[in-house]
This record gives sequence, structure tokens and C-alpha cells, in this order.
Amino acid sequence: MNHRPSLYRVDRLELAFTPKPWDFAIERRAEIDAYFADLQREKPALWNGRVLLLYSQVLAEGVFRGAYLETDYASFAAWRRWGRLEGVHDCFGAAAIVSGDGGFLLGRMAPHTFNAGKIYFPAGTPDPDDIADGKVDLEFSVRRELKEETGLDAAEFSAEPGWTAAIDGELIVLIKVLRSSQSAEALRVRMLDHLARDKQPELSDIRVVHGPGDFDPAMPRFVTAFLAQRFAGG
Repeated sequence: MNHRPSLYRVDRLELAFTPKPWDFAIERRAEIDAYFADLQREKPALWNGRVLLLYSQVLAEGVFRGAYLETDYASFAAWRRWGRLEGVHDCFGAAAIVSGDGGFLLGRMAPHTFNAGKIYFPAGTPDPDDIADGKVDLEFSVRRELKEETGLDAAEFSAEPGWTAAIDGELIVLIKVLRSSQSAEALRVRMLDHLARDKQPELSDIRVVHGPGDFDPAMPRFVTAFLAQRFAGG
């Protein structure tokens, strides 16, 4: 049965980097390497860097606490493609940009990316650069991904307090709402200019969503669930 993603208000994040071996990556190493070699032949721009996956979490009294391990992107990609087996979560931060005229801006993933064609908020899997003093800093991750993908600086936005946690099985997205006084079209033009100047942009287009009528099948369930709640006044 396909359940709708669950949405929760989160006041504060307490995320630790406490590495441990990931059995999936160890036990299925040969299969993973073969899979990723095939994937790289199809999408040569994919790089087998290091990423962080959540393996322990609890949400209580408005605080989302969790612990991350480190693995290679090949193992992460295989885990996602083979059904997101239990034991870890794909947990990342996302920037929900809302314009002065009430539009949300999302990006369509470029053909060379793993999620080609999907329409997301600016976001990315956390990596070791997001670790500081043993903590995983998703606010830093969100700022970095926003700048890399759209060219926009988080400092120019007004951030709403807290986060929304969208939980859909093994996927956990922590969404930070960033408000701008500029119109959606003005922001879109700036983003498209950034994409045009980037030699290999992660996004191929920018979409503006003013209401449920703008939803697209290429948007993941957590995106439409979050937006539906916002447009309903939640």
C-alpha cells in the first residue's frame, strides 16, 4: 500500500557523525561495483565520492536527533535503485524557496544526474564537508546546495524558524523555507542565468509552483505533500 508521506514540525536538529560499517556496502560490494560501472558508462559525469546516510533517528518534543555513517556514492546509488532496504535512511536538507508573490521555485534535474528529470527543491545528499566538530550541519548543506544549484545566496532570504520533516519510508527530507521579497519570475530569471553560465549545471530548468494546479508527476511525493500542506495554509 502506498501511504502519503508524513509531515512533522521540527524546531531543532541534533545530528551527529558517529561512523560505523554499513553491512549492505560490505556484503554486496561486487554487485555494487558492477552496477556503478554500468551506471557510469551511461552517465560519465557521476562521481563515486563520499556521502552520509542516517542510521539512527528519533523525533521528540520538536527535536530531530540522529546519527550518520559515511559510505561511497556507488553503494548509496545501488541501495536507492534496489529498493531502499531497511537499516539506513536517505536524510538530507532541502531549500523551499518562496517568492514575494507566493510561488515556490523548484529545479528539474539535468540529464547527466542520477535523478534526471525529477523536479526537486534545491537539495543534496550530505557529505563529509558538512561535518563540523562531530556534528552534521544540514543548514550548511542547504546553503551550499542552494548556491551550487541556483547561484542564490541563502543570506538574501528570510528563513522561517525550524524545519518540516517529510518522511516517506526510508526517505527523510528536512525542508527549510526561505522567503524572498522578489517575484517568482525575477528569481527564476536569476536562476536560469546561473544555469546558462555553469559548464555542467545540476539543473536543466526552473519551475514555479503557485498552487496544486502546477504539480507535475516528476515531483517526488514529499514535494507535493509539503506543497499541498502549505497551499492549504498548513
